Amino acid sequence: MFQVLLLIIFLTGLAVGSFLNCVIYRMELKYRGEVTSPLRGRSYCPHCKHKLSWQDLIPVFSFLILRGKCRYCGKRISWQYPLVEIATALLFLLIFNFQFSIFNKFSIFNFQTLFNLCFLFIVSCFLIVIFVYDLKHYIIPDRVIYPAIIIALIFNFQFLIFNLQFSIFNELILSAFGAALFFLLIVLLSRGKWMGIGDIKLAFFMGLFLGSPNILVALFLAFLIGAIIGVWLILAKRKTLKSEVPFGPFLVTGTFIALFWGQKIIQWYLNLFKISNF
Repeated sequence: MFQVLLLIIFLTGLAVGSFLNCVIYRMELKYRGEVTSPLRGRSYCPHCKHKLSWQDLIPVFSFLILRGKCRYCGKRISWQYPLVEIATALLFLLIFNFQFSIFNKFSIFNFQTLFNLCFLFIVSCFLIVIFVYDLKHYIIPDRVIYPAIIIALIFNFQFLIFNLQFSIFNELILSAFGAALFFLLIVLLSRGKWMGIGDIKLAFFMGLFLGSPNILVALFLAFLIGAIIGVWLILAKRKTLKSEVPFGPFLVTGTFIALFWGQKIIQWYLNLFKISNF
C-alpha cells in the first residue's frame, strides 16, 4: 500500500512538473504581451507553434520516445522539460518522506499533516519556478514570489489561530525580516551589483518558510554553493569576475537542503565544535 502511494506521488510530481514547465515558458510570453495568462491555453511547440496532442505531453516518456525532438518540425526540445518533471517528482517524494519521518504512518493522514503536506508541495512548486526562471532570465518574478509570501503568511497564522504559539510565529517573522535586511544591506553596499531586489523578496520568503535556525543554514549553503560554482565557471572560462550570475537558484537549493537536512547539519556542526573545543 505504501509503495503504491509513493508511485502515485511520483507520477503526480511528474504531471505537476509538466505544468510548471508550461508556466515558466508562458510567463515570459506574458511579460512580452503574447499571452493573457501563464495558466491558460493549449501547449504548443516553441519553434513551429504547432499545438501538441496528448501523446506529446506525457511527462518524460514523450521526450524519450521523440528522442528530444518535436514531432512536427523536428527541432530540439530543451532538456529543461524532462529535468523539471523529474526534479518535481523527486521533490514530492522527498517531501512526503520528510513528513512521514515526522509523523508515524497512523497519523500521516490526519488534517494537520495533510495540510502541512499540501503546503510543502505548493511551496516546492513556487521554488522550482523561481529556480528555473531566474536561471534563464536573471529575474525573480513578482507574480511568483508575492503569492508564495502570502501563502507562507497564511500558513504561519495557524500558529496563532489554532495553537496560540506566539513564539513560533514571532520567530518566523523575525527570521523573514532578518534575512531580508541582510540582503538589503548587500544591495545597498554594492549598489545593486551583487544582489537584486528579487533576492531580498526571496530571502524574506525563506525566513517565513524555514524559520530559525534553518534560515542560517540555507543562506550559508547558498553562498557556499554559489562561491564554488562561481569559481568553477571562472576557471572554465564561462564567466568572468564581472559577469552576472543569478543567485536565486542557489537560494532555492539552500532552502531545500535546509528543509530536509537542516537540523542534521546544525547538529553535526555543534558536535564538531564540541570536539574541537575538547
